[in-house]
This record gives sequence, structure tokens and C-alpha cells, in this order.
Amino acid sequence: MKKYLSIFKNKYILALCLFMIYNLFLDEVDIFTIINQNKKVSQLRSAQSEMSLKLKETKYVLSQIKDLSYLEKLAREDKFFKKDNEDVFVITYK
Repeated sequence: MKKYLSIFKNKYILALCLFMIYNLFLDEVDIFTIINQNKKVSQLRSAQSEMSLKLKETKYVLSQIKDLSYLEKLAREDKFFKKDNEDVFVITYK
């Protein structure tokens, strides 16, 4: 125990230890803030990749809508549009 206390009698080592404690735990940008910010960045990057995939799908659909047959297919299947003289039945499974 005396061996460890003799190390802290050196003022430079004591100052270094206090400086490290302050920077790691007490400063405005401490280790916990850095970890939380890294988690947020990784979540935002995954959300960005999902959004880019949705954007590619939307751009593809928009390029296909120029064709009237695809537009009618999209309206009937996804939006459940119908002509005046027909009935639409939607079957869902649980």
C-alpha cells in the first residue's frame, strides 16, 4: 500500500491523474457523452441507409408511372381504385 502512495507523492503524476480524471468524467465532453453521440451517429447512419433504399424504390416507381398500364396496375393493386361498374374485395390474412 505504501508503494502505491509513494507514487502519488510525485506532483507530476498526481497532476496527470487529476487531469485524466477531469477529462474522462468531469469535462463537458466526457466519455459518456462521446459514447452516447457514437450510438446516435450509428442509428442515424442506419436510418439514412433505409431512407436511401426507399428513395431508390420511389424513383423507380416514378420512372415506371410514365407507362399508363403500370399506372393503372399501381392504382388498382396498391391504392384499391376501381372502375365505376366493378366491385373490389380486399382479402386480408391474420
